[in-house]
Amino acid sequence: MRVSLRLDSECVRAFHLMLLQRLAALADVEVRVDARPAGGGIPGSAAALFQLETAIHGLPADGPAKRLPLSALAPHRTQAPAPADLVLDLCGDAHVDGTRVWRVTYDGAAGEAALLASILDGRTPVARIEENGIVVAEGRLGTEYGGVALASFQDMLARTASLILAAMTGAARAALPVLPEPAQADALPQLPSTAKLGVRAGKALARRIVQKIYHLCYNAPHWKVGWRQTDGRDLFDLRTHPASGWRVLPDDGSRFYADPFPILYQGQVTLFVEDYIHRLGKAIISAVAFGPTGPIGRPEPVLDLPYHLSYPFVFERDGEVWMVPESCANRTVDLYRATAFPGGWVKEATLLSDIVASDATLVEHGGRWWLFATVRDGGGAFSDALHLWSAPDFRGPWTPHPKNPVLVDIASARPAGRMVERNGQLLRPVQDCRRSYGAALGIARIAHLDVNGMEQVVETILTPGALWNGRKLHTLNAAGGLEFIDGSAIAPRWKQKRRPSST
Repeated sequence: MRVSLRLDSECVRAFHLMLLQRLAALADVEVRVDARPAGGGIPGSAAALFQLETAIHGLPADGPAKRLPLSALAPHRTQAPAPADLVLDLCGDAHVDGTRVWRVTYDGAAGEAALLASILDGRTPVARIEENGIVVAEGRLGTEYGGVALASFQDMLARTASLILAAMTGAARAALPVLPEPAQADALPQLPSTAKLGVRAGKALARRIVQKIYHLCYNAPHWKVGWRQTDGRDLFDLRTHPASGWRVLPDDGSRFYADPFPILYQGQVTLFVEDYIHRLGKAIISAVAFGPTGPIGRPEPVLDLPYHLSYPFVFERDGEVWMVPESCANRTVDLYRATAFPGGWVKEATLLSDIVASDATLVEHGGRWWLFATVRDGGGAFSDALHLWSAPDFRGPWTPHPKNPVLVDIASARPAGRMVERNGQLLRPVQDCRRSYGAALGIARIAHLDVNGMEQVVETILTPGALWNGRKLHTLNAAGGLEFIDGSAIAPRWKQKRRPSST
C-alpha cells in the first residue's frame, strides 16, 4: 500500500518523523510525505510558552514536539511520487479525487492548533480518524501532566501516532466506551490569542514558584489508604460510597501508602501496599496483617529493589502466594513467589521485558490467563493505551493481543485493581484520569474478551465525596470481608514524625 502523509511544511516536528518511521516499518507499506504550507498553525507565542515550561519544569528538549528542518523528512520525499492508495491528512485540507483520505481530528477539528486549544481549555480531547465522515478509529487522549501545555501536547501527539498505527493494522476500535456522565460540550474553543498565550506564560512561572513554596511545606502528592468492613456489600454491589464511611490506614507523614491489595491467606487478611518514602523519592512494597478492627501493627517492608515498585498485584494459586508488582522503572513485568509469607519474595519469571507497562492485572477467563496493562507506547501518557496479553498459564509464555492497543482512553484504560466476577459477568475497576491521574474510579463490565478483541462498558464512575474526602479515588480491592481504596491528600512536613531506626 502506498501511503501519503499530509503535513504542514512550516511546522515539522519529531512526531512526524517518528510516525513516518513507524509507518515505514509496517509490512507492505510504502510511505511518502506531502509537505506543503497549510496555514492556521499555532501562533508563535506558543513556542515561547513551550520554552518557558521546558525551563521551569525541566522538560526534555527532544520530545515529539521538537521542531525539525524539512530536510529531516528527505528520505520519505520524492519528486514525482506515484498516486497514493491512502492519504493520512493531519492538516484537514487533503482532497484527492479517487483516493481514500483519512482525516485526523481533535474534538472535530483538524490540525495541531485544535489539539493545543483543547489542552489550554483543560479538556480531554477525542482524537478521531475519519474517512468520508465515517469513524475509522478514535481514542480519548490523556496526560499525567495536566496544566503543563507542552508535556500534554507531546503526550497527545505520541498517542495520536499510536492511534494511526492501530488503524493501519486494523487493530483500532471505531467507537469509544460511553461514559456514565454528561458529555463534554461540542463547541471547540477559540485558540487563545498571542497576548493571552503571553499571559499564560507569565502565570505558568508564577504557578511554578507557588508550587516550589508548597513543596517546601508539604509532601505532595501524599496518598492515603481507606478501609472498611463490607458487611456483605462492596462497591461493586453498592456503586456508591457506603453510608458508614471509610477509616484511614495511618502513616507518620514521612511516607505514604497507596495501591492497597489485600489477600485472604490461611485465614488471615494481609494488606500489601506501595510504601513511598518521601525523602528517597522511591517506593517499596510493605505488608500488614488486618483484623476485624483494623491493622495489626504497621506496614513492614517485604520487597525492596533498586528501582521504584508499586501496585503489588497479589494472588493465590497452587497453594502459594504470587505477586506481580509494577516495575515500569525497570522496563519489566516480573512474577514473584512468597517463600516466607508475607515476605521471602523470590523472582520466578519475567513475564514481559523491554516495556513501560503500568499496573499489570491478571485474570483467568475463558480457559486462558489474561494480562491487562497500560503501555507508554512510543512515549505519551502512562494511562491511556490499554494492551492485553494472554497465556495458557500465569507463568507464561505471554502472547500480545493482535489488536493492541485494544483501547485508547484516558477515562477507562488503566487498571485500578483486581477484576471480579458477579452474576457471571466480569467487572473491571478502571482509573478515570480525565481530570488528573487517579482522580476517579470507574467500574466497567467486560462485554467481550477473546483473541479477536476486548469490549467493555463503563457502568459507574465514583469520585471523592463527603465520606472519602481525599482529592482522588484511585484503587479498589477487597478480601475477607474488608474493602480498600486509596486517594491523595497532603502532609505538612513540619508534622512529620521520625520512624524508629530499626526500620
